Amino acid sequence: MPDLRTLSEWMVRTARLMIGIPDYQTYLEHRLTCHPDGPVMTYEEFFRERQDARYAVGKGRFRGCC
Repeated sequence: MPDLRTLSEWMVRTARLMIGIPDYQTYLEHRLTCHPDGPVMTYEEFFRERQDARYAVGKGRFRGCC
């Protein structure tokens, strides 16, 4: 059975993903594991890139949330 801290971390990750906040720590782990020689975005760059992708910014349309 997972400890309380692990359970809490997973609950926070799940809640953030449910409301559309991407998980920077997961991104970092993926980059360092799968692309160790590639560049790594700062949190601000990562957040902006994910936000733009979510709302289709830069593709000639703004989808918005509704």
